[in-house]
Amino acid sequence: MRLTVFLGAPGSGKGTQAKMLSQRERFVHLSTGDILRNAIKEGTLLGKEAKTFMDKGELVPDSTMIGLIKDTLSQLKPNQHVLLDGFPRTVAQAEALNSNPTTQVEQAILFEIADPLLIERLTGRRVCKQCGQPFHMKHIPSRKEGVCDLCGGQVVQRSDDHEDVVRRRLEIFHSQNKGLVDYYSEKQKLKRINVDQPADSVQKILMELLK
Repeated sequence: MRLTVFLGAPGSGKGTQAKMLSQRERFVHLSTGDILRNAIKEGTLLGKEAKTFMDKGELVPDSTMIGLIKDTLSQLKPNQHVLLDGFPRTVAQAEALNSNPTTQVEQAILFEIADPLLIERLTGRRVCKQCGQPFHMKHIPSRKEGVCDLCGGQVVQRSDDHEDVVRRRLEIFHSQNKGLVDYYSEKQKLKRINVDQPADSVQKILMELLK
């Protein structure tokens, strides 16, 4: 199994790029958020454990996240190329992956973009409450403000996209991410990409890095 880790702040485009790659190529996209939601929905032991922390607004402990990721990876075919989006988030999680010969990370790709641009991206995001269709006040506005183009539902701003929350999320990200950047740099597995450019351009660069 080949593992590539996508590192980057909220709003840097990790999930978008990973989804695009998985739709057009042979890559498997594993999002931490999706894994957590599925485990909770299915009522697995680890899912129930994670939910107790999430319900209290706390971070899911490393031990729980590591268990969820290992369970998910064990169900995949050994010859697949996996893109990990949102994991690892701590050095302890990175070391847990590295400790298993079958989950060695091949490379970590850091999505670099300035905080002011991230804040603009995140605070401008909107989503339909009914169907989940994403919009953006600047880049992908709905034809009628506050109304979904697809289903006519109400288009709203998520609570975690308010500016004060976004700034706090970025503070947490930077405090955690420095250790990961140092960790993968020391292992000579870190590659950097400037994502302040069109999504198609970022995709082309990623395709070269992932060959």
